[in-house]
Amino acid sequence: MSTFNVPTREEVSTNNQAIFDNLNKGLGFVPNLYATYAHSDTALENYLNFANAKTSLSAKEKEVVNLAVSQVNNCVYCLSAHTAIGKMNGFTDDQILELRAGYSSVNPKLDALAKLAKNVTENRGRTDETVLENFFNAGYTKGNLIDTISLVGDKTISNYVHSTTQVAVDFPVAQPLTPELV
Repeated sequence: MSTFNVPTREEVSTNNQAIFDNLNKGLGFVPNLYATYAHSDTALENYLNFANAKTSLSAKEKEVVNLAVSQVNNCVYCLSAHTAIGKMNGFTDDQILELRAGYSSVNPKLDALAKLAKNVTENRGRTDETVLENFFNAGYTKGNLIDTISLVGDKTISNYVHSTTQVAVDFPVAQPLTPELV
């Protein structure tokens, strides 16, 4: 059981209260993980700025990275949240499970991206040359590479926050991967 409470609006700084209000307007609620960032007077704003920064990756591509990284880091919170977001971005349940496993059987470009995100995360940035070559051969650029690595870092931060705090998952819980997918 978590020793970390999920702070309410009344328990956070004025700056974080305004962010909570904006999240409520945009999402209809404040996700528990975001609220947990608000234990710090600055971390929530800093994280949201980083997570919402401009990138060369599309929304679908960002979800590919988020799913692959969260699976490697075994973060049930982020897997659950990004499964829901992945569905909103048009991925099927089966496609989401594949992306979590680090591949796509239906889209060669997303396959290269998923493999790169998984490899970067597993190897802590010491990317396998073949995986990197496949990424570039799929049509990605050096700019896309840097944006992907930045996104790996972004998602790893949230994975670590949840792994440390174990706050309750407030999304439908993602199903575990079956052995044949891994």
